[in-house]
Amino acid sequence: MPEFVVPAERRTDVGKNANRKLRSRGLIPGVLYATGQQAQAVQVSPGEIGTILKSAAGENTIFDLDIAGKRRKVILKEFQREPVRGKLLHADFYEVALDKRLEVKVHIELEGTPVGVKLQGGIVDFVTRELEIECLPADIPEKIVVDISHLELGKHLRVSDLKLSDKVKLMVEPEVVVVHVVLPRAEVAAEAAVAEGEAAVAEAAGAEPEVIKKGKTDKVEDEAAETKPEKGEKREKGEKREKGEKREKK
Repeated sequence: MPEFVVPAERRTDVGKNANRKLRSRGLIPGVLYATGQQAQAVQVSPGEIGTILKSAAGENTIFDLDIAGKRRKVILKEFQREPVRGKLLHADFYEVALDKRLEVKVHIELEGTPVGVKLQGGIVDFVTRELEIECLPADIPEKIVVDISHLELGKHLRVSDLKLSDKVKLMVEPEVVVVHVVLPRAEVAAEAAVAEGEAAVAEAAGAEPEVIKKGKTDKVEDEAAETKPEKGEKREKGEKREKGEKREKK
């Protein structure tokens, strides 16, 4: 790993106006933090910081901050960029002791094409892109490489499945999902729509016979109730006519 030395100067002028003037001179403001010490305002070249960010370890690079000839081992604590052009606007540094553990975030890099993508039409859903770890400054990995070529459709990898050095301690829950292979959203939506349609058809098919049966039963009963009196009345009238005719003949 190459060693970086970033020249820095102390600054006394602070505030928005002072920072604008500083940037117009091709420098950016920064702050150096150290445990048990007061924060110190500094100014550095954005080009130097940009070189470190482009290195293999990126923001986790341990480098020397040279202030008036005195070097201090530091790591980038935070940095800010301009949203449109991406120019560096500010950089904070944290002094580290090589014999003391610290917490950093390390990026995850996926390697390989999953079986679920090649043969089963799935896509990779990259859920957790960085992990927070604790280790000595010299043991900070540049990145965490994860092989996902064996993943099938519907399968996933959790933090507990990762293989890391014994010198590194994970600071996240082991159940956290790192990556999984899923169906494209359009197919998932289509399958859900088909499932809803089938459920609606099944529900309608199950309810229809009961409604028809009930309707027919009620109609038959109503018709029977209405027709019985009418038949009785006709029989009664017929009997009267027959009796009348018999009396006339006599």
